[in-house]
Amino acid sequence: MDNELFAELLQSTTEDLDHAKGKRDLRTTVLPAAPKPMSSTAVRRLRSRLNASQAVFASYLNVSTKLVQAWESDRRTPDGAALRLLRLAEQAPELLLASSAPDRRATKKRPGSKPKRSTTKHHAKTRSV
Repeated sequence: MDNELFAELLQSTTEDLDHAKGKRDLRTTVLPAAPKPMSSTAVRRLRSRLNASQAVFASYLNVSTKLVQAWESDRRTPDGAALRLLRLAEQAPELLLASSAPDRRATKKRPGSKPKRSTTKHHAKTRSV
């Protein structure tokens, strides 16, 4: 056996023994429980509570309108990140509404304004051979 590998195994065994004797604490991470599945009725109820159309609700969640329609007609069920977001929105709907507010600075236009044209002139360069 390679000396380096043996030293690593020995160190690992020593750490394990120290933990068993209560001399060493191991770092643990507690993960949140997976969200409970959401029925089509619950999705529709949440959307109604937010007073949003299917298209607007889909925009809040950053999913397609077709997906929201599929959830509400029981052809699909929300899963993954969308399910987690739906459950969060159920508990605190203002989170969804706050994140979807448009940035007025980026989209603000003056009435009747046209895009600016470049004022620099481009001249064709000739090349002699």
